[in-house]
Amino acid sequence: MALEFAVEPNPAPASDEGVAEVLRAPGFGRVFTDHMVLAKWTRDNGWHDARLTSYGPLSLDPATHVFHYAQSIFEGFKAYKQPDGSIATFRPAANGERFIRSAKRMALPALPVADFVAASDLLVRQDARWVPSSAETSLYLRPFMMATEVGLGVRPSGDVTFLLIASPAGAYFGPDAKQVSIWISEDFTRAAPGGTGAAKCAGNYAASLVAQQEAIDNGCDQVLFLDAVERRWVEELGGMNVWVAYDDGSIATPELTGSILEGVTRDTVLTLARDAGREVEERRIDVDEIRKGIESGRITEVFACGTAAVVSSIGRLAWNGGDVTLPAETPVAQEIRNTLVGIQHGRLPDSHGWLHQVP
Repeated sequence: MALEFAVEPNPAPASDEGVAEVLRAPGFGRVFTDHMVLAKWTRDNGWHDARLTSYGPLSLDPATHVFHYAQSIFEGFKAYKQPDGSIATFRPAANGERFIRSAKRMALPALPVADFVAASDLLVRQDARWVPSSAETSLYLRPFMMATEVGLGVRPSGDVTFLLIASPAGAYFGPDAKQVSIWISEDFTRAAPGGTGAAKCAGNYAASLVAQQEAIDNGCDQVLFLDAVERRWVEELGGMNVWVAYDDGSIATPELTGSILEGVTRDTVLTLARDAGREVEERRIDVDEIRKGIESGRITEVFACGTAAVVSSIGRLAWNGGDVTLPAETPVAQEIRNTLVGIQHGRLPDSHGWLHQVP
């Protein structure tokens, strides 16, 4: 049975002038819209008490499970203003399906995809004036779920809260970012076989932050993780999937091993590249293949993809004792990015039915 959402409009929403000021330079994840969506789950009652209400702080007991056992998952997808003035979200059902897979791995209840999409439709519709329309902008949607049972004891929570918030977003790496620099982590790993790498859970990101700080300390924007067993096979960046382009026009990305997040943007890029006639491989990629391939010219581009950054070209790879620089020209990444952004903003045909019109 579908959730019914009560609607409690914010009695003191932001002024139109304030919203306009934010939309002129939204940044990423800095300012949030007037409303949020919540729903509760308990073992006895299932999903209930679903509502849209004013965005604001939560009141949680210090003994709430999520603070102690990190039983928490999240998603991220975007809403785009279309040329006719309507609003569409990009592949929300795919994010809803991954939300269920993450919930299963983290011993959390499954929120039906239909309710997941309905929640996003409700929030976007209510806060439509927060959706920017200029180039490279969108409304970023962040659904998340956390254990809210009160009490100590390592066990799956019997009380869970789902929330959805939204934030106007510009370019993730800033308006002037062209190519990003990547630090190859040789001391830290993101996930291991049998672990939570394929789940979009908060703990994965917490574990990546020490390596991300190492990247920053070495003048890099992001960190690239290798596998936890041999420290040899490329897995993913701290928040994006990685791709390699070759001099024959083919591209490759690490295969899904259970320790790599199954990115929705990754799946989209796979489809778009094949649509364009490119040979695409999903396979294990040795980090030395990348280093030597760049030096020999066999590898012409390395790029990353994710919801927040879309497609970002990598200009430099660095590690303890060395670095390599990639060409400034990035035709493969740019072609894929232009196609993807064109579809998202309604400027190119959506032949795969990825856009979900917000009713």
